[in-house]
Amino acid sequence: MKFITSAGALVLSSALLAQAHSAPLQEQDKLEPVVEQASSINQSARQSQLTIDQISDNMQERLQQYKRIMKEIDGLKVYTAQLEQQINNQQQEKQDINDSIDKVSYVERQITPLMLRMIDSLESFVELDVPFLEAERNERLAQLNDLMERANVDVSEKFRRVMEAYQIEADYGRNIEAYTAEHEINGQQQDVTFLRIGRVALIYKTRDGQHLGIWSQQERKWQELDSKHLPAVEEAIRIARKQLAPDMLMMPVFANKAVINTAAGQ
Repeated sequence: MKFITSAGALVLSSALLAQAHSAPLQEQDKLEPVVEQASSINQSARQSQLTIDQISDNMQERLQQYKRIMKEIDGLKVYTAQLEQQINNQQQEKQDINDSIDKVSYVERQITPLMLRMIDSLESFVELDVPFLEAERNERLAQLNDLMERANVDVSEKFRRVMEAYQIEADYGRNIEAYTAEHEINGQQQDVTFLRIGRVALIYKTRDGQHLGIWSQQERKWQELDSKHLPAVEEAIRIARKQLAPDMLMMPVFANKAVINTAAGQ
């Protein structure tokens, strides 16, 4: 069985129409049904061609849509693979964080006793050290002890404060300072100016300059200092208060339980 396509139907109907027009009049009457049928076939063929064209356009559109979807799928595969890698990395980070949290808990249990021992050591050090700024240093130690008992302060902050106290004590050994405080002289409290040169020398001077004293760390007591050292002490006090530019000074210090002069600069 053979099928006539829309294009073939158009050719056939055109041939029939041409033949009908060229035939005699009597034959034309006989051919009119054929012509009408041919016209109907031609109309149907045109309609079929339009349908075919629509189907073809639809198929092309579906093909382009399919290609776009496949590209999107390929992109989603790459994106999904990247997300899976990120998820795996996050899982590893999560595990590392959990391990770190466990370690932090262990460190917290160990660091608190360490800080308490550090504060005890610092208290002993201050007690045995040269007696300068005693009220200030003891107050700092009291604040540390109070801080250790507070539950609303993080361990990290407590440790920072302890290390800060150690740093302050270390700095005392590297600078020069002059400050005013009360000091007992011959059984009487007097306002004096203390001069501290690191931890090498601690000297006091009364306001009138009549009394000078130096701390003997070996004997753990104050000793009278000869008034000949007054000009050097006064100059050192002015340098410590930044009233004079730093300069080399000859200052008294203890060596083998005797006071000697030595050079000091700031």
